[in-house]
Amino acid sequence: MIAVNAEVLQLLLLLSAALFSLGVYGVLTRKNIIGLLIGLELMANAVNINLVAFARHQGGTAGQVFTLFTIALTVAEVAVGLALVILLHRSRRSTETDAAAQLHG
Repeated sequence: MIAVNAEVLQLLLLLSAALFSLGVYGVLTRKNIIGLLIGLELMANAVNINLVAFARHQGGTAGQVFTLFTIALTVAEVAVGLALVILLHRSRRSTETDAAAQLHG
């Protein structure tokens, strides 16, 4: 495996920080649950970029293996999240977070 140099690592970390920031912005500003899931997905992908970048920088494969596990976990999260969104839409005819807040109790 070819290790990346410091300049490439810095660019990858900047890309990851930008993606993570966009994800946080999406989570904090969206009222739609699907928008929240997209923001969470952006943040998870930013973490995956960090893991792969540091693994390539150190020359090991542990970060890439861990990234595969986090991708599998993210896929499972999205499947459950979308199932909940479909159930919420069927019961409340809305995918807004306010409709989900009314389901307590």
